[in-house]
Amino acid sequence: MSVYYHKFEVRWNDLDANRHLANSSYVQYCAQTRMAFMTKHKMGLRELNRWGIGPVILHEKYSFFKEIYMGQEVFVSLEIDGFAEDGSIYQFLHKFYLPDGTHCATAEAFGVWIDMMLRKSTTPPDDIVEVMNQFKTADTKIFTREDIKALPFRAENIDPKVFEEKKWTKINLRP
Repeated sequence: MSVYYHKFEVRWNDLDANRHLANSSYVQYCAQTRMAFMTKHKMGLRELNRWGIGPVILHEKYSFFKEIYMGQEVFVSLEIDGFAEDGSIYQFLHKFYLPDGTHCATAEAFGVWIDMMLRKSTTPPDDIVEVMNQFKTADTKIFTREDIKALPFRAENIDPKVFEEKKWTKINLRP
């Protein structure tokens, strides 16, 4: 079991109106950590293109414990805490730490690998499964297709006429 860490310096454009790390920045930091991890372990864009597959996040959730501010260094960890036996489903676990070890936030990202031509889920090459197995947590869950069906939200299409019938008003936020 290994843990991967990626370092960030919080920049001005990473902040929100409360002058701490914005929710959208947490999402971006996790995505960048995953791509840096994949590139370092020979599963970057070049390899993904050659294999014709890509990772797709289906569900993400976050818990926040301590604010992170501009100019601070942040380390984002990556571990695999869920995996299908064939590797087709995965869950990344990310934790946000300050250099002194303070744990600021945790995120889980649940996803699947897709065939880029067919746009359907697929099993990744053994190279990916081997690397991801190295980064499993001590209590990695085993996922099946039933776990995808159990995600908390389902698609609910609506009649597009609802958009035509509404009288849209522009809200002026300036006094």
